[in-house]
Amino acid sequence: MGNASLKINSKVDNALSQVIERRFTKELEKNPDKTVYDLFKWEKRDVLLKDYKTGRILTDLKNLEFPIHYSQQSCDIIASKYFRKAGVNTKEGYETSMKQVAHRMVIFWVTQLLNDGLINEEESKILYDELVYALLNQMFAPNSPQWFNTGLEQAYGIKGGQSELYYYDPAKGKVVMSKDTYSRTQASACFILSIEDKLLGKHSISEHYVTETKLFKGGSGTGSNFSAIRGEGEGLSGGGQSSGLMSFLRGLDRNAGAIKSGGTTRRAAKMVCLDVDHPEIEEFMTWKAKEEDKVIALNKMGYDADIDGEAYLTVSGQNSNNSVRFSDEFMQKVSDLDKHSDAKIALKGRVDSSIDKEASVQGLWDLFNQSAWRCADPAPQFDDTFNAWHTCPAGEDGNYGAKYNRINSTNPCGEYAFLDDTSCNLASINLLRFYDEKAKKFDLDSYIHVIELCQLVLEASIIGGQFPTEEIARKTYLFRTTGLGVANLASLLMSLGYPYDSDEARTLAATLVSLLTGRSYRVSALMAKEAGPFEKYDINKEYMMRVIRNHSRAAGSRTDEPEEISYKLPVIDHKLLTQMDFDYLSKSLIKTWQEAEEFGSAYGYRNAQVSVIAPTGTISFAMDCASTSIEPFFSHVTYKKLVGGGFMELVNPMLEAGLRSLNYSETEIKDIVDYIMRKEDGRIVDGKIEGAPHLKDEDLAVFDTANQCGSGKRFVHYMGHVKMVAALTPMVSGAISKTVNLPSTASVNDFKDVALKSWQLGIKGITLYRDGSKFAQPLNINLETEKTTDLPFDELSYKQLLDAAKQLKSENETLETEISNINQSTMKSSDYGMHGQASQREKLQGIRSGRTHPAKIGDVKIYTTVNRNEDGDISEIYITTDREGTTIMGLLNSLSKTISVMLQYKIPAHSIAKMLRGQKYEPYGFVTRHPNIKYCSSISDLISKIIDLEIGDYTRIQVKPSQKQVDVLVKEASYGFTAPSGNREKLDNAPMITQVGLDEYVHEDAVNAIKHGERVYDGTTCPNCSSTRMVQNGTCMVCLDCGSTTGCS
Repeated sequence: MGNASLKINSKVDNALSQVIERRFTKELEKNPDKTVYDLFKWEKRDVLLKDYKTGRILTDLKNLEFPIHYSQQSCDIIASKYFRKAGVNTKEGYETSMKQVAHRMVIFWVTQLLNDGLINEEESKILYDELVYALLNQMFAPNSPQWFNTGLEQAYGIKGGQSELYYYDPAKGKVVMSKDTYSRTQASACFILSIEDKLLGKHSISEHYVTETKLFKGGSGTGSNFSAIRGEGEGLSGGGQSSGLMSFLRGLDRNAGAIKSGGTTRRAAKMVCLDVDHPEIEEFMTWKAKEEDKVIALNKMGYDADIDGEAYLTVSGQNSNNSVRFSDEFMQKVSDLDKHSDAKIALKGRVDSSIDKEASVQGLWDLFNQSAWRCADPAPQFDDTFNAWHTCPAGEDGNYGAKYNRINSTNPCGEYAFLDDTSCNLASINLLRFYDEKAKKFDLDSYIHVIELCQLVLEASIIGGQFPTEEIARKTYLFRTTGLGVANLASLLMSLGYPYDSDEARTLAATLVSLLTGRSYRVSALMAKEAGPFEKYDINKEYMMRVIRNHSRAAGSRTDEPEEISYKLPVIDHKLLTQMDFDYLSKSLIKTWQEAEEFGSAYGYRNAQVSVIAPTGTISFAMDCASTSIEPFFSHVTYKKLVGGGFMELVNPMLEAGLRSLNYSETEIKDIVDYIMRKEDGRIVDGKIEGAPHLKDEDLAVFDTANQCGSGKRFVHYMGHVKMVAALTPMVSGAISKTVNLPSTASVNDFKDVALKSWQLGIKGITLYRDGSKFAQPLNINLETEKTTDLPFDELSYKQLLDAAKQLKSENETLETEISNINQSTMKSSDYGMHGQASQREKLQGIRSGRTHPAKIGDVKIYTTVNRNEDGDISEIYITTDREGTTIMGLLNSLSKTISVMLQYKIPAHSIAKMLRGQKYEPYGFVTRHPNIKYCSSISDLISKIIDLEIGDYTRIQVKPSQKQVDVLVKEASYGFTAPSGNREKLDNAPMITQVGLDEYVHEDAVNAIKHGERVYDGTTCPNCSSTRMVQNGTCMVCLDCGSTTGCS
């Protein structure tokens, strides 16, 4: 441990040839007549996939050959997505066996390494067998483009046309265009593109349209930082002003939406990053949140709000993941807001300082988190943390610290982070394949072997690769970044009996990922010994070695202080590893990083980066992983597709393995599983594990999932996600694609806590998702949807509102018919109400007196006329609006008739007001044009307040009329607001005002604030009356309507 060095004298220890050995295929040495494919049992499968909406057949392939241990789901994924469907030189004309797919990819990789001189003929045979075995045994999988493109020409003679793909030719010393599509491979899934502040030319906005189109068409994704684009209002060289960044982002988003990725129905994938000091940062932060509101409105009008429906296709911002790049300076100000709440940040014009302005750090932080809470975008990326781990900050020209040599963006999922105009070439290892449940042992040697095999695969893909632009082809050759990661972590942890949110889980996960990165750098150094380091290694050596040393410190291999790290670096707890009986992992980890550092110092590194943690969605299913990437399980119940068709509900198989690890008997396990899977009427009752028989309380945490299961209360707390990412971040070269799942009840403050804590813990970037924050979301935890009849009016669609209006009209007509049939001889009661028999309706005749109350809720004008009979009682209420011919007009007409009929049958006005009070639906909020009513929760609530005013009840309005007003008005009415007379309470006859003025009201407690403060228009509402008329007063705000303050001044 410590800083001890290893002497590199042994040819055995530091030769690339030692990586290539028969570990999985030793049987072939004894049986030369066998092939690697004979080491597996095979069977024929049919694959039939249908569109779940239309029933249209998507894939129908029969007699496909797969290893017998593959699930039907894995076969479905591989056959439908990865089998070549045309041009194959067999009688079928398409791929029919997993043998064919494995062969064409592996033979390509091996041939590239052989031609480049990294391996010899004998080693190529061993490497071929070992890679085929590891691939067929689902120990690793490359990213999707490899399955699509690799080896088609070599295996089948499929060349394809000329596709404007490029590669760097070392012999010619320049980038050249590929002669066809498939002689080389396009193995990269995602790219980072640069963009400059110009309309035409290289790296211009117009070129960006073309480049993104080419990438999306090929099924790839992009990421870019758009901070170089000038803001709205900045001057142009030819005169005039710029339309601003957001106009271009909307245009690029439309372009992405029009290009279906890879020619399929999948949307294009892109990452849009913006620095926090950009002048349009506020508009960028709220962009998608506002668009989400539009989707809801469109859905109410009847447009399909499915993720691919008309509503989402109509709005902008739906084809990208958005991220804000926060600097350490900004985040430190956020951290100190409790001490310096007035902290500011300068928003700077890109070329024109005339639009420079200061913004409140608190305001930006609130806006960012409110938007993320609302719709899961934008996400935080911590710029200085990314660049503290940058292996090549001198770029290709040696200009250390230049903006273009920094890490400015990531790929769409956030795991690949490197220089602009580079590509990511990924693969992932299935961790569970190396755990022997019976022996309770992790197969370290096989794990290391597959890590080294994978790095050879990724290097081969660069050697024989081709790329969509000349710039990317050149930089990929110069830096040769690779991205190896892991999948199925949650399965391994549950099988071992470790809670996802525990020190043990984080320590084991960090150890395995650190081993992956350390061993990858070690083999990269051995490749550099054979073929030389990456082209720009020398000008970046001092920076890269600093990063390597920091990785080694995080692994616990070095004990000296971290270099240029501004936070407390997490270090693997080797004592805990030993207590967990993983001392062999501890020893191997220390040695791995010592050798990675020593070999790199001697030979350099072939690759500038070697590891990332990708989301591994599709390839996880191809490897039969029960969980993806490093994510926890989503549920205890899984659905297994049967070979003959249909599905079977099963308990998560890892749950049973976890129970065995915790020493539960098979009988107890069966009882627990039966409890989870219990059914009524053919459906699983609940799916929760809490309350299961035999299960100890202290073991419950092992089975926590990302969300609550059924009526269960337990789930992985959001900080458990954050801590896992923090533990793994210093163990990888790139970053981690990870979503923090928060429940629907999570608050904006919870989002603030996650984002701030992530920065403090050294996380590079993270995604936050609150359940239900998107109107359409891919996964739901509730099976039942809310019944329409239970929804408030503001959540009903246009069609549902029409139905409700028709129902109200029908009920009103029925009521009138029933009442008219009541005994006509009923004598009129002196009391209103009913005494054994119904009251007789008293309709108003001729001209009647009344008052009209105008009010405005948002942009909707409402006019309420209150008419009285000759006795001064309220007998009619008419409600109308300026929205002629709309649904709301029809609803208000029905409401007016209903209330008027009730009043004419002597139902007390105060009872009607009570019935209407507190209902909530749109429009609602701040009320203008009425001096007394300043807020209402709906039009019904507004009517209740107007009735209260008319009968002299001022307890529920915001501004009470003056006594002088009341005295004058009482004289104008036949009856005042008086005490009861006899058995009748005159609660419905007190007058209000004849006409409402439009003068702006200021509460007496806010007079001083309005004199010295400034009106704010940032959406802040009064915590007392919900008014939006707020004035800045020191460090707090004061409400002009009720005088309340938001805090201490």
